[in-house]
Amino acid sequence: MKAVVTGCAGFIGSTLAERLLADGADVLGIDAFTDYYARPVKEQNLSGALKHPRFRFIEAPIHEVDLPVELHDRTHVFHLAAQAGVRKSWGSDFAIYSVNNIEATQRLLEAAMGMPALERLVYSSSSSVYGDRVPMPMREDALPEPVSPYGVSKLAAEQLCYLYFANFGVPAVSLRYFTVYGPRQRPDMAFHKFLRATIADEPITVFGDGDQTRDFTFISDAVNANVLAAAQGVPGRVYNIGGGSRVSVNEVLSVIERVTGRRPRVLVDPVQKGDMRHTYADTSRARADLGYAPTVGLEAGLTAEYQWLAGIL
Repeated sequence: MKAVVTGCAGFIGSTLAERLLADGADVLGIDAFTDYYARPVKEQNLSGALKHPRFRFIEAPIHEVDLPVELHDRTHVFHLAAQAGVRKSWGSDFAIYSVNNIEATQRLLEAAMGMPALERLVYSSSSSVYGDRVPMPMREDALPEPVSPYGVSKLAAEQLCYLYFANFGVPAVSLRYFTVYGPRQRPDMAFHKFLRATIADEPITVFGDGDQTRDFTFISDAVNANVLAAAQGVPGRVYNIGGGSRVSVNEVLSVIERVTGRRPRVLVDPVQKGDMRHTYADTSRARADLGYAPTVGLEAGLTAEYQWLAGIL
């Protein structure tokens, strides 16, 4: 495999790059080091891959990379580069999401049309595309109604992947992740903040009553889904990638207490605009087409993230 990983310095991208290298792939990584969170965090994420002889790195936004030259002999593209964050996607900042999530994907798909060796392009989407009116568990054939500008941007990029498949035969597959967590999780994400605060005996902020639920997916399961989709994903299809259980935020806090041996101190703030009330993935399509099945439960996964975070603080 000759792979491209965009967003290779991020949480999922860096972990995927290391998995591909371990599996024997040649990997070209692309990352712009956007300022959504601190550059040193991303540099640490990327440090392992940079030492590998089969890894080459380009630091640049996608629209500044000479994609026809760099991608001409690549067999697989894993497109994870994106502007993250539901709560920051409102107002004038939406322009950043338009450029990094929609326009960058379109440029990549244009380049993919000229890649004769391309077998799969795997796009990283999000459960944020669904919104709050989809029946549980969420199925890929439900009508998506995102409730945040971020969700809109991810859905638009998904649709671009489909239309380049339908019109030009680009073998694109989209993965809708459900709340990925684990070592290297972004510092703005809930588990990272909850664990860091508990370790430091600082208060945790919970938005709303804590009864909102999520389908939490451990990082190794998300990475494995990418590898499976690269080999077996049906071009033009979308796949839910979930962790296999629906858990409330209050239940998460109980697990954190068991994992850390400390009772979290909780502050309650109002619900934030754009936050979905519930998510829960129906992964039967991914199981049937890809052979995907989550293997890491919430307590084991939180323990792994806690141990990683405790080791770097």
